[in-house]
Amino acid sequence: MRNLIGLCCSAIIGTLPLLWLPVIPGLRAIAILFMAALGVALIRHPLARYLALSMLCCSWALFSAREILIPVEGWTGKPVVVEAVINRSDGKQDHEMQIVSMAGRIVFPALGIRSQSSYLPDSVCAGQRWRMKVYLRPVHGQLNEGGFDSQRYALAQHQPLSARIISAQRITQRCSLRAQWLSVVETATQALPYQGVILALAFGERYGVSDEQKNMLRQSGTAHLMAISGMHISLAAMIGWLMGRLLQLAFPAHRIYFRMPLFASVLAAGIYTWLAGGNPPAVRALIGVVIWLFLRLQGRNWSGWEVWLCCITCILIYDPLTVLSDSFWLSVLAVAALIFWYQWMPLPRYIATAKWFYRYPLALIHLQIGIMILLLPLQVLIFHGISVSALLANLLAVPLISFVVVPLILVALVFTSTPWLGEYIWWSVDRSLTLLFTALSLLPDGWLEVDKRFQALSLSGWLAVIIHRLSLWRSSCLSVIVLMLSLSTPVIRAEKKDNSWQVNMLDIGHGLAIAIVRHGKVFLYDAGNAWPGGDAAQQVIIPWLRWHHLSLEQAIISHEHLDHRGGLLSLQREWPTLKIRSPLLWEGHHSCFQGDRWQWQGLEFTVKWPPAQPLMKGNNGSCVVMVSDGNVRILLTGDVEAEAELAMLKGRWGTLHADIIQVPHHGSRTSSSAPLLRAVAGSAAFSSSSRYNAWHLPSAKVVQRYQLQGYKWYDTAQSGQLTIDINSDKWQINSFRAQISPRWYHQWFGVSRDNG
Repeated sequence: MRNLIGLCCSAIIGTLPLLWLPVIPGLRAIAILFMAALGVALIRHPLARYLALSMLCCSWALFSAREILIPVEGWTGKPVVVEAVINRSDGKQDHEMQIVSMAGRIVFPALGIRSQSSYLPDSVCAGQRWRMKVYLRPVHGQLNEGGFDSQRYALAQHQPLSARIISAQRITQRCSLRAQWLSVVETATQALPYQGVILALAFGERYGVSDEQKNMLRQSGTAHLMAISGMHISLAAMIGWLMGRLLQLAFPAHRIYFRMPLFASVLAAGIYTWLAGGNPPAVRALIGVVIWLFLRLQGRNWSGWEVWLCCITCILIYDPLTVLSDSFWLSVLAVAALIFWYQWMPLPRYIATAKWFYRYPLALIHLQIGIMILLLPLQVLIFHGISVSALLANLLAVPLISFVVVPLILVALVFTSTPWLGEYIWWSVDRSLTLLFTALSLLPDGWLEVDKRFQALSLSGWLAVIIHRLSLWRSSCLSVIVLMLSLSTPVIRAEKKDNSWQVNMLDIGHGLAIAIVRHGKVFLYDAGNAWPGGDAAQQVIIPWLRWHHLSLEQAIISHEHLDHRGGLLSLQREWPTLKIRSPLLWEGHHSCFQGDRWQWQGLEFTVKWPPAQPLMKGNNGSCVVMVSDGNVRILLTGDVEAEAELAMLKGRWGTLHADIIQVPHHGSRTSSSAPLLRAVAGSAAFSSSSRYNAWHLPSAKVVQRYQLQGYKWYDTAQSGQLTIDINSDKWQINSFRAQISPRWYHQWFGVSRDNG
């Protein structure tokens, strides 16, 4: 067993460099590493085999990463003709595909791409093969401190490219068997209120789950039950085993193969994984089931930790890029937490020996308490919050989903086309879900936002279990107290009242949102964009403020365009007393016109534009504000254009000098006139722009104009969130992409700077 643990650890260590490598080496370097591993394997030393395995796994991981980067470097920048197989589609404009042929050449392994906002000329379903002319773009994620890392997620999903479909022609019309099955189930359940949840549990298709249902699941901490994951695959394996046992009872003894239930369990798990579309959590669970089958067939009795290590190893060898997946590490920690909990805090003897109607509920409570305590660190880090009602909600939801809903769904999938029987089973599934969601709706709002101060404190659950089991509270009471106080220090630490302050330009795509931070309070300049079903405040601004434990006090809306005011309503719902300034003369808005001055947290705000009369609309009506602490001056310009820039300069040339300027109108050629740049005479310019925007912003000529005037250029498309740290007369601009780099998966993918 010691050899097994050593080999597994060696394989895992060999894959982990993908998490922190700055660049992926070329094929020659990978080949040299592979040959060196073979050479080390020939050395007769106990440690040589472990080192050789680490080097082999490292070369395999590097090769996998290199293969996924090749299309990024060679297929982008121009329209290409591909043949692609549809993996998933909402039937409208959101499609996940695999490229199987590029310009007549077979692509192996097939490369995953995603296309959004692209309508296909004919009806579309999974399994169809299409010939398309597409414009491929490297994946590019918005990067904000504490935000979702969509770029890393896309690479973990093997989707390094997005596609804009120029033209398309369907080659094969027939849908895959899974898609046909899905269509039949959609028809059978179309009249049921919880059809979306049923499709999520049966096929992993979550497009039908309403926002209200998603929010209820999130608030109650039960969202994990509605996505096909390890628990669901394990349930399918258990049902398969039971079916195998029933078949054994139907045959005479001499025809019974004693291992048939084992194979039936793996077969059932495989079918359910296929129904889920082969999503990564389901595949990882299937690998675990296969390992369990192997162990049972071999008659081996491994410990939980040995099986855990073996599963991690096999998953990473199967797909090294899984190491980039947050859901993978959440699963790893969840299983480790269960093993740790039952070893260190086993079920008390009086519960284990109690009657079954006492034992099972108490055992479930014991399990849920362990999961709640031990998964806190990752929940805080990934989800930035916890559900205080999760314990109560899961006590009902876990048994209902595990022993009623999922088994009924699996039975219904078999009998869907059977007259009246299939309809009745699906109705029973819907009634069960109705019971669940009704119960969840009766629970109080349980979601609690948690900021980054609680990261260290979230580890206290693990430490408490260790302290209790080792009785350290008796022998080292003072040490325990000091340890717990050290974890609590970030939470109870008082805000410093010093001269420092920050200006943060958030990476929100196309739009503008600048957070001025001092003494834990925030003054916001613009509220970002909005779109059907969401806005920048919900997606970025509010989570960012919550994660940093900041309170929003005031906001300026520079002008009426949606990409600058889109998140305002969401901000007002979150902070009803928010004081708003703007030149819009809207009800409840304070003025933001030329000559207005005010102070906030010791900072002075002076409005340079627009004049109160005549009232100006659009970009040239943007509220231009100078922010200063008496030493450093920052000019915020909104979308002001050249005409207004020149008018603003008349008679006020000397008053516009600033150290840093927010680039007007996202770097458009209609703004940033040379006279303005000379009048400001700053050292740095920072621009809010999105990659691949339709207007090709920022303009290359504008960037060059700033650089020729001696400005250092920054933009969010290149740098992610931009933070200006100011202390007395010293300031420094930090790029979040640079802070989390060097990481190969955070680089600016693609060789062109063109934002088109």
